Parts: sequence; C-alpha cells; structure tokens
Amino acid sequence: MIKEQAFESLTGKFLIAMPALADPNFFQSVTFICEHNEEGAMGLMINRETEDVTVGEVITQLGLDWPEQNIADKRAFLGGPMDTDRGFLIHSPVGNWEATIAVDDAVNEPLGITSSLDIMQAIAQGDAPRKMLLVLGYAGWGPGQLERELAQNAWLSGPGSQEILFDTPCEDRRVAAAALLGVDLSLLSSDVGHS
Repeated sequence: MIKEQAFESLTGKFLIAMPALADPNFFQSVTFICEHNEEGAMGLMINRETEDVTVGEVITQLGLDWPEQNIADKRAFLGGPMDTDRGFLIHSPVGNWEATIAVDDAVNEPLGITSSLDIMQAIAQGDAPRKMLLVLGYAGWGPGQLERELAQNAWLSGPGSQEILFDTPCEDRRVAAAALLGVDLSLLSSDVGHS
C-alpha cells in the first residue's frame, strides 16, 4: 500500500524560479505565496517592477486626492499574469482593512495582503502602512498544480522574509531568497540531464 504524502502548505514562503523554468511569465521570478491549500495556491511576484506604473498613478486612477509624499514615486510590481488590472498591497503591519489576508511569514510579524479600496484611501490621506509593496496581478495554481511543478523541479521553495520583501533592492531579491536556502543560483544550470 502506498502511503499518501501529507499536504504541506507553502503559505508565507518564497518560490524561486529555477533556471530551466522557461515560461516568460515566471522566468527568474521570486513569488511570495499568499495562500496555499489543497484547492490551489495564489502568489505575488516581488521582483518585477512595472516599467511605468507608480503608487501615485494608481491613487490618481482611483480618483483619490494625493498629498505630497515620498511614496508617490514608488513603482508598482507585476504580481503575475492573472488579473493584471487588480491591485494587491503587501504590507506590514496587518492593520484592520475590509479585504485582508493575514500571512505569517514565520520570521517576523504577520504580513497583510489587502485588495480593498480602504487601504488605498488611507495611503492617499498620508496614513500608509509602515512597509508596503503595491502589486498588480497575481499568479494562481489549481489543485495539485504547484505540487506537480515543484516535483518537476521548476521551483525552489524557501522561507519568506520581510527584509527581502521590503528592504532588499528588487534586482537582488532572487539571489537573496535563494541564499536563505544556502543556494547559489549562479551554480545552477538550466540544462536538465540524465546519466
């Protein structure tokens, strides 16, 4: 009798695209897993800044008044290929918002993933969370899909880190996330071979 493997949630962890992952949507990406259960997974890429969308522009598009603040020029991130017109805010502290998922990254205090307008109104009024990333779109996986991709070595999974999310430069996040696992990405090959 084959023993069924227990489900292990990756909520609060990073997925790091392996070099052989050729899908252009995820090539060299780092994705923060917001929710993962037996029904599927949802994540937000955290290392792809948009070319031209800033927090200030999103606030303006929402029709909110914008006070002079230094966060207006922060770039939004491309969170994934699904629903790219939908915004999510990864933030700390969690706070009390209308549509928030609290995610424990197992390292620091829980993070909030909020998609409701009330947090954007607060930011426009000068009451931004202490740390935040604005992400447009998301990555989603159906039941068992992420587990299959992990088994095929498309991804490395490792601990989440608020320092990497909020304090590490965007271009360094992939290497930093892999380093938490003791992995040097420059030593990994994109070639898959069998002996």
